[in-house]
Amino acid sequence: MQEYIDLILKMLVEYGPKLLGAIVVLIIGLWIIKMINKSIRKVMLKSKMDDSLVPFLSGIIDGLMKALLIISVMSMVGIAMTSFVAILGAAGLAVGMALSGTLQNFAGGVMILIFKPYKAGDFIEAQGYTGTVKEIQIFNTIMVTVDNRKIIIPNGGLSGSSMINYSAMETRRVDLTFGVSYSDDIEKSRQVILDEINKLPYILNEPAPFVRVSALADSSVNFATRVWVNAADYWTCYHDLLENVKKAMDANGISIPFPQTDVHVYNMK
Repeated sequence: MQEYIDLILKMLVEYGPKLLGAIVVLIIGLWIIKMINKSIRKVMLKSKMDDSLVPFLSGIIDGLMKALLIISVMSMVGIAMTSFVAILGAAGLAVGMALSGTLQNFAGGVMILIFKPYKAGDFIEAQGYTGTVKEIQIFNTIMVTVDNRKIIIPNGGLSGSSMINYSAMETRRVDLTFGVSYSDDIEKSRQVILDEINKLPYILNEPAPFVRVSALADSSVNFATRVWVNAADYWTCYHDLLENVKKAMDANGISIPFPQTDVHVYNMK
């Protein structure tokens, strides 16, 4: 019994101060990590980072700091960490290789949430799809097309390829082409188009509307028509102007040619 008591006392003398120091370091370290993490969250929120990204990144930073703290505390007690760190690194490499696609999507999601090439509510064209962004997740972006289909696109492809954000700018230009017959008066035709442009209240005065002859085509004289509107009024203007100009040309006796083919039949007898 005396031998066991002596062994316990020897261990307490040898490891007691190390264990006590490790516990103190652990407590202080956890407090410092908490303070650091709180400061990081404040900085992220002040930088107007996406709300869904702040808790995710702060959680990763918190986990990494705690892992380093635990490794340090175990080393203080006398536990050899070289083999443990090597095994942990090999396991991390294997998991990283197995989840390479997922990690790529994660990295893409982080880049999108930080640099914000688009946001929820924007109308974009990417990866062969066009629609409105409903939600930006860490791994995927949820989009709804104009015919109400839900599209889930991995963020890896979105962050690494070109895309069009139709909502990024406040104004957009509507480009249309109207063709009239060669027998119709050019100035009258231009004025009819301009009159219909002036009737639409949402068409902007600056930049000024543009109506000029753009081509002498096979069967028509074509007018390039360009007007500027707020981005939200783009499709309203597009359809209204097409319909209104057609009605106005009909009312003013201006014909809109359509492709025709003349067939000549020869009697070979």
